[in-house]
Amino acid sequence: MTRKIRTTNAKVRSVAKPYEPTPGERLLMESHFARQAQTPAAPRLKVSDDSSGATEIAPDHPDPCMAQALLMEALATTDDCFVVGLIGQLADAGTRRRKLDERELNFMLSVVKGAKPKDQIEAMLAAQMAAVHMATMTFARRLAHVQNIPQQDSAERAFNKLARTFSAQVEALKRYRTGGEQRVTVEHVTVNEGGQAIVGNVAHRGGGNGDDGG
Repeated sequence: MTRKIRTTNAKVRSVAKPYEPTPGERLLMESHFARQAQTPAAPRLKVSDDSSGATEIAPDHPDPCMAQALLMEALATTDDCFVVGLIGQLADAGTRRRKLDERELNFMLSVVKGAKPKDQIEAMLAAQMAAVHMATMTFARRLAHVQNIPQQDSAERAFNKLARTFSAQVEALKRYRTGGEQRVTVEHVTVNEGGQAIVGNVAHRGGGNGDDGG
């Protein structure tokens, strides 16, 4: 009886040494995890179509009640209606060609969460900022692919308006959070000989020779 013996040339694979982060990388990772711990733990949103073809939006979380509580906390509200309404508006802003983009919806939600709103006003403003940013980047893409001067002018005007709007929204959020207070810091004051330095609001009344007319 003839036996065939198959042999294989087994190559010994060297086990790669696990990567050792540098001290600088360790510090960055510690900072990253610290920031992550301070970020609202709201779940991602998943988009699907039901049997009738309607689009459904649901938190990607095993417990619906916990998911709703996490979303309310991230959006600084205790009102279910506010959560449903705001997410619906974000979904409308993230719809492209009648198709809701799950990635863009979650991006906008992450913008709102990243702003760490303290109340519903701040959450709404952050949602508007997310929508304006999306539109800004849309026109930035169009500006990069124009085919003629009219298209370039149209995209450039829209891009500039949206960019200015976003900057105004950032300033509005800052003013709202500080209660509209403005602080002026005087770092250096030079006073000439015989002069007087005045820090504060100065009201000037016209009178010609400086008297009050009395």
